[in-house]
Amino acid sequence: MRRNDIPRRTFSEANRILFSRKPLSYKKKAGLTAKEKSLYEAALMLYWAEGTNKGGCTVDFVNSNEKMVLVFLKALRRIYRVDEERLRVFLYCYTNQNVNQLIEYWSKLLEISKSQFTKPYIRKDFDPRKKGKMPHGLVHIRYSDKKLFEQIKAEIDII
Repeated sequence: MRRNDIPRRTFSEANRILFSRKPLSYKKKAGLTAKEKSLYEAALMLYWAEGTNKGGCTVDFVNSNEKMVLVFLKALRRIYRVDEERLRVFLYCYTNQNVNQLIEYWSKLLEISKSQFTKPYIRKDFDPRKKGKMPHGLVHIRYSDKKLFEQIKAEIDII
């Protein structure tokens, strides 16, 4: 390459090309029904309000409301058709709560194996006046895929 004065790619250019050629870990459904379109739009709005926009490589939806978490997870499963094995759940709770019971609760509700739960964060400075504020803790639904993260962000920008 030096002999023929052909410039080499930079490390970042090579990584960008490798990333663009990498296959998707999800298959977004095309031709949504009216009900699926509503689910899709609701999930985008939920992510816009409660999702993490920092980091840039992980879809991270955070909430303590079971219904909101279920709606977002349903969209990941039905609209984006994500790889279930890549889903992770991070639990945030207080010292006065039973961590094992909370993991059991969320595991059953979300239909996600306990093995997909990461080490929970247990807040030590519990204030007794906040009792009952987050009875089931706070969960992060995480899916580590930069392409999905970028697609969701782009779809939110369109709306």
